[in-house]
Amino acid sequence: MTYTLGFSPCPNDTFIFDALVNQKIDTEGFHFEVILEDVQTLNELALNKRLDITKLSYGVLPLVMENYALLNSGSALGTGVGPLLISNKAGSDFDINAQQIAIPGKNTTAHLLFSLAYPGAKNKVFLRYDEIENFVLENKGPGVIIHENRFTYQQKGLVKIRDLGDYWEEQTGNPIPLGGIVINKKISLCIQQTIDRLIKRSVEYAFSNYPVLNDYIRIHAQEMSEDVMRKHINLYVNQYSLDLGEKGINAVKKLISVFNEANATNVKVDAILVGS
Repeated sequence: MTYTLGFSPCPNDTFIFDALVNQKIDTEGFHFEVILEDVQTLNELALNKRLDITKLSYGVLPLVMENYALLNSGSALGTGVGPLLISNKAGSDFDINAQQIAIPGKNTTAHLLFSLAYPGAKNKVFLRYDEIENFVLENKGPGVIIHENRFTYQQKGLVKIRDLGDYWEEQTGNPIPLGGIVINKKISLCIQQTIDRLIKRSVEYAFSNYPVLNDYIRIHAQEMSEDVMRKHINLYVNQYSLDLGEKGINAVKKLISVFNEANATNVKVDAILVGS
């Protein structure tokens, strides 16, 4: 049986899914048609119910919960891993609310965290995450960066205004829920639980062979150095990628609560996980 599976070409995702999609583990008869896209495109595909299983931003989870269930395995949560607000000007003495701000996608967790820290900032431009640095370099305004740009912005003379992840942790006491894996609820519960177990097994396989960087990670790493690839994996793949656990689930529920407050909605925070 074959299911569509969406994730990004970033090293943390290819690290997680390599063993699963390339059958380095026993996939119990399941096969996967891989859709490699940036996270905002994956968010849009989930909103349109186009994929069976997909990575998405936790910021969009409240909008897809009617159709998708969250898996325990494959998530990106942690501390010190949040998006950064950057500028080409040293210091933060200018009014953020008066600036045009580049955001890596309307439905991303980065947007939600930015909105939490700067509720008065309304002049936003939504771009692909890899277009943000150039926006800032061209003096169009500050921008919010994620992924590998967290490791490269200083080399280009850009400066950090605020770590939005630190702000989240200070305000909530929770790890930052960046991205999760969801599965279409039309798929039977038994298969949902099997896929969840297979993803965990894929992560375990990846950890058992780390720090070796295999070809699947390399060919999709967009010319990153090995050092940046490993930083990417070390930052975003951890115990929460194996199993959300109570702490991880509580962080996701808190993010949904923040979403509700920001959007005047009442998305339920219970029963978000597969089988719950």
